[in-house]
Order: sequence, then structure tokens, then C-alpha cells
Amino acid sequence: MSGQAPPAEDPGEEQRSILSSSAVMAAGTTFSRLSGFIRSILLAAALGNLVHADVFTIANTIPNMLYILLAGGVFNAVLVPQLVRAMSHDPDGGEAYTNRVVTLAALFLAAVTLVLVAAAPWVVDLYTSDTWPPDALDSTVAFARLCLPQVFFYGMFVLVGQILNSRQRFGPMMWAPIANNVISVATLVVYLVVFGAATEAEQRGGFTTGQELLLGIGSTLGIAVQLLVLVPYLRAAGFRYRPRFDFRDTGLGHTLRLGTWTVLFVVVNQLAYTVVVRLASTGTGAGAADGTGYTVYSSAFLIVMVPHSVITVSLATAILPRLSRAAADGDLARLGSTLSSTMRTALVVMVPFAALLPLLAPELARLLLGYGAAAATVDNYVPTLALFGPAVLFFTVHYLVLRGFYALEQTRTVFLNQCAVAATNVAVAVAVVTTTGPAWTSPGLVVAYGAAYLVGAVLSYRVLSRRLGGLDGARLLRFAVRIVLVVALSTALAWAVHLGLDAVAGEEPPLPGRAWSAVVVAVVGGVDVLAFLALARAFRVREVTAVLSLVTRRS
Repeated sequence: MSGQAPPAEDPGEEQRSILSSSAVMAAGTTFSRLSGFIRSILLAAALGNLVHADVFTIANTIPNMLYILLAGGVFNAVLVPQLVRAMSHDPDGGEAYTNRVVTLAALFLAAVTLVLVAAAPWVVDLYTSDTWPPDALDSTVAFARLCLPQVFFYGMFVLVGQILNSRQRFGPMMWAPIANNVISVATLVVYLVVFGAATEAEQRGGFTTGQELLLGIGSTLGIAVQLLVLVPYLRAAGFRYRPRFDFRDTGLGHTLRLGTWTVLFVVVNQLAYTVVVRLASTGTGAGAADGTGYTVYSSAFLIVMVPHSVITVSLATAILPRLSRAAADGDLARLGSTLSSTMRTALVVMVPFAALLPLLAPELARLLLGYGAAAATVDNYVPTLALFGPAVLFFTVHYLVLRGFYALEQTRTVFLNQCAVAATNVAVAVAVVTTTGPAWTSPGLVVAYGAAYLVGAVLSYRVLSRRLGGLDGARLLRFAVRIVLVVALSTALAWAVHLGLDAVAGEEPPLPGRAWSAVVVAVVGGVDVLAFLALARAFRVREVTAVLSLVTRRS
């Protein structure tokens, strides 16, 4: 491989390339999310959404949280720019550097995983409320021991995926989670066949040993297979792994110095999230039928993150190598224009979604989550879903702007920004949850999430704009005015249609509950989309065309 940097792309060709790469990732993410929805439906049907469900959901979430805490920041954000630089400037195209990174990461993750499994009871204590029933707490520890090996597999999956991304192979990392979801779905189907849906009494306690083994081993197996799916693509991308233990004076010190601030970033972020999970566990610990906890919070989060994952993450992953090259070349104007264009493209999806979600929250909850053990308490999801739409809009802006800081290697600034985000999240979460009842635990956490990322988005945008000499602010402002006006009109029309359907339904809808919910979602959502597209064309919101190209382009 050559050690020369690739030639610069013209803006039009760069945008087409970004959209093409994003389309591959968006397709994979869409299928992954669809299979993830099936998993969520089955999980709700099998376990419900009270403390019984929180036992498994929290235990199965802890490995991902700990991976992010211990290594995720470095793997996700710091390594891509460093891998791109090594490919561009090292005589061997970054081969030796990458081998050292993989070797060091595997050793670190294996050691950490062994320690965490041994410390499972103490780990669980960090994330669960003192109000939990003893049998629920015992089951959480048992699940944690079975699930904590996922830390190793999560870390290696992300590392291998980022190596592929740095070589412009974006598709595999987005498609691989489907394998995990298939195994998770199969595990839950077997669980329902063998054990059945949790009864009302079972939803207030723990699990049997057989139930713990089936769900715990099935969950960890899914993450392991997700990693194994990526391995063949490394060879296809031209990378041959050979263990390297010569870590001194090889450039890893620079990566680790950059990683110091990113590690501090994720430490602050995960400490805040630990508070969120522990607060969430108080909503279901007392056993109230209308209590909302971590299962409600995470299920709603999965739904609202669909457009963010399909559009924003795909775009951000595609542009990060380009932003890194622009930063390495000192071309701050190109970095700013690429980031600004990507932000507008993402917001033409996120703004209408955020406005429509509160309107359709009751129907979406019944349609997506109101099955089996969760049928009687499906309304527990509605306030959380309704509030999450606007909150995720602020997160989208914050998320994209941070890609600019990572490309510039300004990880200290990212850390300082995240301190403000985490402090806001914790302060608002504690204030809201401790002053409301169990029914408002999860919605209160969403309010805190939205407040935190509103602060983060404003701070990060202002700082990056100042350092780049602008983020095409005038164009963004004109875009914001047009998109808000278009969305206000399209959502008002959708609201009127929803009122008309409510009048038609009266006390007794013409179709059974979930069928009628599907009709309402389809009709109201369809009207909103068509109105939005027509109004966007009338108001010349050209970014809509870019998104249509993204979701219809063939990879």
C-alpha cells in the first residue's frame, strides 16, 4: 500500500461518496433495527415491563456500559483518525500499527472481563436499587456472571469494525448485529415455548436457574457471533492479523494520550448513566403496577433511536475519515462545510420525527410492545415515548458536532463538554425522580436526558464554530427556519387527521385494538410524510432530496 495521502475530492463528488457509503450502512442498520424490534416485542411478551423484566434488561446492559466505560471511547472515536493517519503516512500502510492495536486491545479486554465476572455481585450493586426483592437481586447477579463476558466480544467487535471503516468497508459492521438479533430472537422463542409468558406474580420477582441459563447464555452467544461475522471481511479488506507485542516507540503513546481525555469523557458519561440506571430501578422496585423503570426507558429509547441510527450514525461514520483527512490537511473550511451539510441532512429526518412521535406514542406502544406479559401495562410506555422524540433531536446535533472535535483530536474539549452534559443529566434526573412517583420515573429520566443534550448541543456547536471560523451558520439558520415551518404545518395536518380518526373510532374502534393502532399509525404517519415532502419542495428544503437519495440508493 502507498504511503501517500489520497487526492482531495471535489465537494459534489465527496457528497455523493458520503451518501453512497451511508446508504450501505443505513440499509444494514434498518434490517438490524427491524430484527431488534422483533427481539423487543418478544422480550416484552415474555417478561413484561416491571421488576422481573428489569432484572434481565439491566444485567444484559451492564456489559455494554462497562465496555464503553473501559474502552469504548478510544475504540469508537480516537482509533479511526489514528488508523487513517497510519494508512496514509506509514510505509506499510498502517499494517504494523493496526496489529499492535489489536494485540494490546485483546489482552486488555480479556483481563478486564475476567476481573468483572469475579466481581459480579459488587458490579450489580452499583446499578440496582436497595428496594429490589432479594430473589430479583440474586437473579441479577446470576445473569451478570453469564453476560459479563460480552465485554470482551463488544470490544473486539467495535475494534474490528473500526479497522474495516478506516478501509472504507462500512457495510459489515452495520449488518453484523443482525446475527446477534437472530440468536436473541431464537432464544426468546425457545424461552416462551419452554417457560411461557411471565404471570402477574412472576413479574414482581426473579428467575429460576434454568431461565437464567437460557437467557444469559443466549445473550452472550449472540454478541460472540456478531464479532465472528466480521472476521472474514478483514482479509477481504487487505488486512492480515499478526500478533505484535513491540508496543514501545511505535505511535501508540500518541493514541493513548489522545485516549486519556476520551477515557475521562466516557467515565463521566457512564457515571452519569450509572445514576440513571440506578434511579430507573427505583421505579419498579416497590412493585407498583404502573411503575416505570429501565425496561420501559430502554425499550422506548430503542424505538426513538431508529432514525438517528439509520440516518445520523450512518452519515457520521461515513464522514469521520473525511473530516480526519481535512483536519490533517489543515483545511478547516472543508471540515466545517462537510459537517454543516451532514447536520442539515440528518435534521430533515429528526425534526419531523421528533414532532410526530408524541402524537402517535399511544398507538406505537400498543402496536410494538403491547403483547403477552406486557399487554396489561402497555400504557406505562406512552409518556416515555412521547418525551423521547424532542430529546433525541438535541442528542443528534450534539453527536454530529463531536465528530468535528474528534477529527481535530481535541478530545479535551469533548471531555469538558461532557462534564456539563453529565452534570445536567444527573441533577435534573435526581430532582425529577425523587419528587415524583414510580409512574414518572422513566419519563423523568427522559426529561433529564433532553435537558442534558440541549446543554451539550449548544455548548459544542458554539465552541466548534468558533474554532473552525464558522459552521456555515447563516445557511443553517435559514435551513432551521424553513424546516421548523414545514414541520409545524405537516404535523398540524397530521394532528387534525388523528382527531378525525378518534372521532370515527368513538368508544369502540371499528377494528380490534392493535389493528386499529396500525391503521392510525399508517394513516397519520403517511399524511405527515406526504405533507412534509410536498411542503419541503415548496419551501425549497433541498436537503430532503439528499435524504431521499440516501434511503433509495442501491449499494
